[in-house]
Amino acid sequence: MRAREPKREQLLECAGKLIDELLEWEKRTERLTLSQIEEKVLELRERFGEELAAEVIEGQEAKRPVPGPACPQCGQEMSYKGQKQVKPQTWVGEVQIERGYYHCQRCKVGVFPPRQAVGSRGPALQPSARKRHDLAERG
Repeated sequence: MRAREPKREQLLECAGKLIDELLEWEKRTERLTLSQIEEKVLELRERFGEELAAEVIEGQEAKRPVPGPACPQCGQEMSYKGQKQVKPQTWVGEVQIERGYYHCQRCKVGVFPPRQAVGSRGPALQPSARKRHDLAERG
């Protein structure tokens, strides 16, 4: 697990870049509407949320390879195939992480254990964006 201070510095740097992007966007965009401001802030919030989630996920013990899990179909021990990238869709957006990948020679299936650590969640819209979308749809 990465030490706290390097993680903190990386996240602060990310936040700083997003703040600078917002301020630069505000400076060069005339007569902003509330909708434009909301869209930009939601976009930046989503990107920062993805960064926060990726940073925490990367630090979890579950990321490290575990010895041959059982195949979910046949129960045979699966072979470790190394670290591979996975991009699960989470409530904060798509998060790119690396996980240990395992493959069953018999069933030809692969897994990224533990599944709950890399599983996908619901629709691509964040809860706040989904609520806005639902309100707009109702008219």
